[in-house]
Amino acid sequence: MTEINDEVSDFSGVEKVRDEKSDNCNYKISKKALIGVLVLTIAISTFLGGIAGFLASETSVSGLRGAVEALLPQDVTQQQARELTSATKAGTVKVLEEESSVIKVVEDVSPAVVSIIVSKDVSKLDEFALNPFFDDPFFNPFGLRPLPQGEPETEKREIGGGTGFVVSSDGFIITNRHVVDDLEADYTVVMNDGQKIEAKVLARDTVMDLAVIKVEKNDLPIIELGDSDVLKIGQTVVAIGNSLGEFRNTVSKGIISGLKRNVNAGDGFGQTELLEEVIQTDAAINPGNSGGPILNLQGQVVGVNVAMAQGAENIGFAIPINEVKKIYQSVKTTGKIVRPYLGVRYMLVNEQVKTENNLPVVYGALIVRGNRPSELAVSPGGPADKAGIVENDIVLEINGTKIDQDNDLAKVIKKLNVGDQISMKILTKGEEKSVTVLLEEAN
Repeated sequence: MTEINDEVSDFSGVEKVRDEKSDNCNYKISKKALIGVLVLTIAISTFLGGIAGFLASETSVSGLRGAVEALLPQDVTQQQARELTSATKAGTVKVLEEESSVIKVVEDVSPAVVSIIVSKDVSKLDEFALNPFFDDPFFNPFGLRPLPQGEPETEKREIGGGTGFVVSSDGFIITNRHVVDDLEADYTVVMNDGQKIEAKVLARDTVMDLAVIKVEKNDLPIIELGDSDVLKIGQTVVAIGNSLGEFRNTVSKGIISGLKRNVNAGDGFGQTELLEEVIQTDAAINPGNSGGPILNLQGQVVGVNVAMAQGAENIGFAIPINEVKKIYQSVKTTGKIVRPYLGVRYMLVNEQVKTENNLPVVYGALIVRGNRPSELAVSPGGPADKAGIVENDIVLEINGTKIDQDNDLAKVIKKLNVGDQISMKILTKGEEKSVTVLLEEAN
């Protein structure tokens, strides 16, 4: 900013001159004095303008109060009208405060949100080999065709993209598994300032759609991890992500519109997975946002964007950050995801399952095999197998916790640790018995 150094003089610059032909006195105003008069004029104008503005604001408030009073029933007192006017003003202030909070969150957090570019060696012939119209002269007028023989020429191409966020200054980054699930692809992290850094995938979670990747760089900006257990429906949240794989650090705002949703997410190619107890939000989540953060107004991550509902408007889902913390800490300390493993396949017992299978209880987890021959009810050599649990047993309780719709078997096991010795109450051949199981590490 340029500083103004010219000094403003007083009015001693007025020089009195005697006119010899008359007794009148003429005054010659010096340049210095003229500047002083101009400055004084501006100061007085500014002061008067301020007073006018204040009076105008008071008039507008009075006008607002008058408008409110005009709309109110006659039996409403002036005091009540003033209170309503104050509430209206307070509501405006509240909106402005929320807007300022969102802006601050975006400014503080954006440097730690990254875009993830997926690239791969792809045959130059793929665009023809995968094109069903390459024999049609209308779509392929020059008759271009794949070469029939020889090693196809390849080139590195970007084949996908997603989002991630930095959780440690030495380069650990959280994202979705489906963003980095191609074992043959290369991954590049693009920082908010445009810097590109090669990334290595450290772990892909086979149970939840999460992954941990790392870049070799220090002193990176990070995002603070919040507490997803204290989220409330209606709470304001902000989503940041690489929308459509093209528009980096796109920001959207919404609310928590649901909690503990169980949804089946698909990739469009027939592959689906069950996402349990995820956060539902109406903040816009688009392809490319996957792996990006959902943030509260304190700038803390409370969830990881994972999916959106097809055919709906602004229904997206995020994995609670408390689930992410366990995976991140496991990878950082052991280099892999360590998760307790029981080794059973099951279905929860409800009224329908009870009736169809003539069961004596309406709760618990019925141990059953899957549809394919390889999907055994009990994994051979696993913890459950070692404890003598067999197909058609019903797990009723684990460490005194009743297994039902609210306490799914997998959910209960997930909260435990490898090496924990647990007490299980099971129903086997119509008789209840207790067994002890030592949880092992999932492969």
